[in-house]
Amino acid sequence: MKGYIISLALSGFAAAVPLSSAPLEERATASVVTTLGTVVGSSALGVENFAGIPYADPPVGNLRLRPPQRRTATLGTFDASGSGPSCPQFFFSTQGDLITQVLGNLTNTPFFQTVTGQTEDCLTMRVQRPAGTKPDAKLPVLFWIFGGGFELGSTQTYDASGLILNGVAQKKPFVFVSVNYRVGGFGFLPGKEILADGAANLGLLDQRMGLEWVQDNIAAFGGDPTKVTIWGESAGSISVTDQMALYGGNNTYKGNKLFRAGIMDSGSIVPADKVDCERCQDVYDQVVRSAGCSGSQDTLQCLRSTDFETYRKAASSVPGILSYTSVALSYVPRPDGVILPDSPDVLIKNGQYAAVPMIIGDQEDEGTLFSLFQSNVTTEAQLIDYLSTVFFQKASRSMVAELVGTYSPALSAGSPFRTGILNNPYPQFKRLAAILGDLVFTLTRRLFLQDAFNANPNVPSWSYLASYDYGTPILGTFHGSDILQVFYGILPNYASNAIQSYYLSFLYTMDPNNGTSIAFANWPQWKGGNQLMNFFNDHSTLLKDDFRSGSYQWLTKNVDSLHI
Repeated sequence: MKGYIISLALSGFAAAVPLSSAPLEERATASVVTTLGTVVGSSALGVENFAGIPYADPPVGNLRLRPPQRRTATLGTFDASGSGPSCPQFFFSTQGDLITQVLGNLTNTPFFQTVTGQTEDCLTMRVQRPAGTKPDAKLPVLFWIFGGGFELGSTQTYDASGLILNGVAQKKPFVFVSVNYRVGGFGFLPGKEILADGAANLGLLDQRMGLEWVQDNIAAFGGDPTKVTIWGESAGSISVTDQMALYGGNNTYKGNKLFRAGIMDSGSIVPADKVDCERCQDVYDQVVRSAGCSGSQDTLQCLRSTDFETYRKAASSVPGILSYTSVALSYVPRPDGVILPDSPDVLIKNGQYAAVPMIIGDQEDEGTLFSLFQSNVTTEAQLIDYLSTVFFQKASRSMVAELVGTYSPALSAGSPFRTGILNNPYPQFKRLAAILGDLVFTLTRRLFLQDAFNANPNVPSWSYLASYDYGTPILGTFHGSDILQVFYGILPNYASNAIQSYYLSFLYTMDPNNGTSIAFANWPQWKGGNQLMNFFNDHSTLLKDDFRSGSYQWLTKNVDSLHI
């Protein structure tokens, strides 16, 4: 079976393009004068790159597990020609032949890339732009938030050179900005101690300070701070929604809007309990025990004062995303009453969010990747028990049984969809994959769109379903596979060309159709009949957003019981 799972012939393309290790004086350079100093970047193949630009003080020592502190110290002349640092990662371990084989074939996707230079001193920005961009260019800005389950990810992994050159070719040049933010136990540690200290959702605050840095500095790079579109994938996509909902929808800074539009690839609302919930406290207590801080009178201060490696290992002692507990995440944005005043689903429904034009969509088989680790779930009863105990502890077993009952036990009905009786490595795999994909991504997207439309019917939105990796054994069009096409355009087929063209038009005009080639079909707003653009590798078609309606109706009635 090894080598059978995926044969995309993509070796090496998904990683960030290596930057030169030659001395700075020997490289082609570009320089920009910012509010804190002169930033010197590299220039190659028509793109200028500025990486590792600090936007906050290093969150180390007593600043660990605290909100970011805006950098005020001068940078002097700063070498931004390298790849920049990475925040500490929450790595995963795998066991079992199937898991090893599948994940072994996914190591070329950014979700699984090993990053270098991990350090707590990681709150930095990366800026890329077309070579020769002048300070007065006033180009639109695409602000990227990486994914990785709020446990992994770095700006290192995402080189936007291809996108930028495509924009130049379409006469739609833009400035690309990506933000490093704290992940795992460094950025999203829960617990009552965290809540009392005002130290919740630090990763979201990092992102927000990155957006504020753009307002203060992007004009020097030739960007227009009034034309910022925030874009993310997976946890980054969820973060886009959270940035809309932060502070109940207040997205202003110095009297200006931080962003004017959003693009969300695979993720929107994550209904979540408060930072001090019971399962949240279990995570905090486990980290404290692993760090040797249980006997301390002030366990949070103990976590701040312990050495880096001890804390890193302690923060990694709880279940990760690629494990049996799957997307019942240990580290996730949670309501704290201030930064996130309530669960994001509640904030959207109440209109307490920054309503901006948006594109949002999913991969057809979002749940397959997260259903590889539960091979002991072989009966319907075990499936109900698994969902009840791992995910929905507030829902009664009968409620979860009702949910499971909305999904047919027939193999032909499960995910990867449209594959008949194939691709079911263990009993209940395809059914579990369908449920997890829907509840975390696909059907919550529909709920998000409907609630946003009800709250702000005049704000446009467009939605899609990606099916261009149909036929990938076991995984189908799996979560994260869009990065290869949408971000990198590795296979220059219809799907890549169409989606990048729509996104560039949206970046410029907040309408994916305005300025897009007539070679691509008109993409109707979601509210105009609740239609999706369904992308295949060689064409697209419109799809009514009413599939699995029974499961969706159950979700809308019971969302309050589904908080993780």
